[in-house]
Amino acid sequence: MSQPLPYVDINPASAPKATVIWLHGLGDSGHGFAPIVPEFQLPEDMAIRFVFPHAPERPVTINGGMRMRAWYDIKSMDFDKRADLGGVRESAALVEQLIEAEIAKGVPANRIILAGFSQGGVIALHLGTRYSKTLAGILALSTYMCEPALLAKEASDANKHTPIQFGHGTHDDVVPAAMGQAAFQTLQDAGYQVSWKAYAMQHNVCMEEIHDISAWIQARLS
Repeated sequence: MSQPLPYVDINPASAPKATVIWLHGLGDSGHGFAPIVPEFQLPEDMAIRFVFPHAPERPVTINGGMRMRAWYDIKSMDFDKRADLGGVRESAALVEQLIEAEIAKGVPANRIILAGFSQGGVIALHLGTRYSKTLAGILALSTYMCEPALLAKEASDANKHTPIQFGHGTHDDVVPAAMGQAAFQTLQDAGYQVSWKAYAMQHNVCMEEIHDISAWIQARLS
């Protein structure tokens, strides 16, 4: 078995009743999104633990083979070939280990939210639709799907009715909103419980989205 992913965690004052596992984007680390937690202003009595794993370091082809934290290699910026399937599968297996570790600590799967930004969102969507246990929710931010044609053959029914929330910037020049909309449409057509919201932003998050994410997390875990 691969080494478990290292991570940054933010714990509630009391024993966790729920966990959000949040996957960063290309070249970032678990530290990148950790400062966002206080911005959510979540009620203390919800006792939500946040886990921000660090992606493994690997050479990234589109960046001249430079080594950086990446959930998978990106060999081409083409719409259909952006995610390396082998790397996506490897990373999804590592994140599944993290979910299982939370379950072993006493947080059931249906109290765990899987969130991801950009590359991290690709992993969240890939794993969330294939995972054998029902999660509380899946958050897909400024992201897209790897090999959507494989979904019908590989999907598990466990998260067919799990809320999947998409958020995307209308001015995103890294992952065009059309890529996010294509992922949303694929899941909607397959009968998943998806919702979409666009924001007047680029490839990032904004205060309006942070407020919406907070409300969504509270609705999922209340």
